[in-house]
Amino acid sequence: MATKTDDFAPFPVKDQLPGVEFCVSSSPNWPEGIVLGFQHYIVMLGTTVIIPSILVPIMGGGDVEKAEVINTVLFVSGINTLLQSLFGSRLPVVMGASYAYVIPALYITYSYRFTYYLHPHLRFKETMRAIQGALIIASIIHMIMGFFGLWRILVRFLTPLSAAPLVILTAVGLVAFAFPQLARCIEIGLPALIILIILSQYLPHLFKCKRSICEQFAVLFTIAIVWAYAEILTAAGAYDKRPDNTQLSCRTDRSGLISASPWVRIPYPLQWGRPSFHASDAFAMMAATYVAIVETTGSFIAASRFGSATHIPPSVLSRGIGWQGIGVLLGGLFGTATGSTALVENTGLLGLTKVGSRRVVQIAAGFMIFFSIFGKFGAVLASIPLPIFAALYCVLFAYVASAGLGLLQFCNINSFRTKFILGFSIFIGLSVAQYFTEYLFISGRGPVHTRTSAFNVIMQVIFSSAATVGIMAAFFLDCTHSYGHASVRRDSGRHWWEKFRVYHTDTRTEEFYALPYNLNRFFPSF
Repeated sequence: MATKTDDFAPFPVKDQLPGVEFCVSSSPNWPEGIVLGFQHYIVMLGTTVIIPSILVPIMGGGDVEKAEVINTVLFVSGINTLLQSLFGSRLPVVMGASYAYVIPALYITYSYRFTYYLHPHLRFKETMRAIQGALIIASIIHMIMGFFGLWRILVRFLTPLSAAPLVILTAVGLVAFAFPQLARCIEIGLPALIILIILSQYLPHLFKCKRSICEQFAVLFTIAIVWAYAEILTAAGAYDKRPDNTQLSCRTDRSGLISASPWVRIPYPLQWGRPSFHASDAFAMMAATYVAIVETTGSFIAASRFGSATHIPPSVLSRGIGWQGIGVLLGGLFGTATGSTALVENTGLLGLTKVGSRRVVQIAAGFMIFFSIFGKFGAVLASIPLPIFAALYCVLFAYVASAGLGLLQFCNINSFRTKFILGFSIFIGLSVAQYFTEYLFISGRGPVHTRTSAFNVIMQVIFSSAATVGIMAAFFLDCTHSYGHASVRRDSGRHWWEKFRVYHTDTRTEEFYALPYNLNRFFPSF
């Protein structure tokens, strides 16, 4: 009997994501690549501005110090992105400032020993030196985890089932920086979100935009339109009599960066002075390093999908983590006040544009370095109201979460074991992180409050990260639940990733992850 044409059939499993216009190893033409690289630079500005804006005033710095720290973060991010794309994971990821390091930095900032410094600028410099010392010590642990293969040993046991919650929570764990920040200026943020969705999702199908120009440059068009709209509202006096918080979020002239930024300044190592070292600071920062490693792993897996590459081998992933550790070391030497991570928003941009080219991200790194040196020009772009960036995050974070959901194609989602591990790890990751975060904001301290303050901070940092809690739960359950049962290996999708556990097993690995200059003799791992 002939099969009817309308019979349903499951979609085939894809090791490489189809529909991507430029994969990791291919490149658009130079004019298109430059514009796409500039778009990546714009997207990473939000996090680059937010973290110093939180830390620097508390440390005692003013607008000048804030502008210098932002330029330093940009400069180091550009170097780290180049190193990561050339010698690290070789994936099109943008390395930038990490939220994981904010709590340890605040712990150091509020340390009793800095209350003796009455002059704000002196207190800022002393605090920065202490953060630098903690970052330098933490980077050593970070590099050992990566270059000596310790992280490779762990991720070899990752399956699609345990990796899915990691990738999902890497994005979903940042929801506080999306719509809640957008709502701080709803008349700017909401139009930005609507315009971005229309430009990227509807116009390409309605008007058949040439070469997907609507999708590829939707972020730039959205920012240009809404930023001009915000300028008009500011000039018209719409916020003149509004509360200070509203003015800070909505106005385009309240950042203080343009007047405070120098025309030309090259960041340099030890620009704030010689780092100081304290054991408790270093232990707190090590916890942030662990969280950053976990979240970067989630971004790497998502980037490999959006770059239409095969699954990243454990040795290459460990190599990328090692180079991320070098990025943390550079942050400690230059004085960025925060460590390095693979930015989730830029990983989501790969999915929005369908361009996963390594060269585009390297061009973006060039923009970071250029605008960090010529500060006035960079400050103009850095003064974009933050609710506009929050609107972008609503879409870009969603793309990364969808990459995690896509890993479930390798699993048996009809298995009750799969359902439990997936559902429980996602739920407990969000729930525990929400509890620790809310407890901190309500009471001013974390739920773990022993006599050892460094231990309290370590617990707060680890359990405030939804991705970290989620992967610990998923990894443990996947390795122990029904261990030895015949169906477990197939249900978790382990058989699909088996061929990527060793670097040379799959012939496609060399195309995407091989190092330049024949450096594979020494890598992908020691």
